[in-house]
Amino acid sequence: MKHQISEESATKILDWLKNRGGVAIWDSVDLSDPTYSLSTPAKTEEGEPFPQPHWKVGDEPARVITDIDEIEVATYKEVKRFHVGTHVGSEGLKVKVTDGGTRRIRKEVEKAGEDAFYVFDYGDYDNAVIMVPSKVVPLKEWVDGCQD
Repeated sequence: MKHQISEESATKILDWLKNRGGVAIWDSVDLSDPTYSLSTPAKTEEGEPFPQPHWKVGDEPARVITDIDEIEVATYKEVKRFHVGTHVGSEGLKVKVTDGGTRRIRKEVEKAGEDAFYVFDYGDYDNAVIMVPSKVVPLKEWVDGCQD
């Protein structure tokens, strides 16, 4: 499966492919946040394997991508925005979405399609924003388009 990145990340990811041994994909080991994932360069500036970047991910990356053809650049569009209820977690340290809000987010993401996801807009209201890719191109094609 190809790895999808945002346009905002494309230049950084290209640098990691060329100069830092590739892109390391780190998957969640946190059972309360199983969809958490992040990307880092595969190697530090000194050429050593990149260390575990966060406690929520495993000791080793789940995948290291070294081939530009394995990465796609996605442009996203908003398909829905709505307020969700929140409450302070039991430890008093986190703001959490209510159970009803979580059910609504899951329902709306499912309705939006296979590649849909959500983000939060913490402006004046706690809004869930449902996003879908509007255009997906190979990273190599995105680079060629930038040089025109």
